[in-house]
Amino acid sequence: MKYFDYETVAHEAKIPEDKLRKLVNLVRQEFPHDPMMADLHALRACLAIRDGHIQIDDALKNQGETRF
Repeated sequence: MKYFDYETVAHEAKIPEDKLRKLVNLVRQEFPHDPMMADLHALRACLAIRDGHIQIDDALKNQGETRF
């Protein structure tokens, strides 16, 4: 079940599918028992990328250091 539509925002942000999968997998590792929080953080990351606050490659690189 998906709680938040991060895929639409990812499409708007022009995030490639493979990088979106990596981002979502990293976020799910942070919240393995809380799919709602994982979806929320994936959405927030996609929004930050779409709005120009961070680049997808930086988000993937810094995922372990920064929470969205």
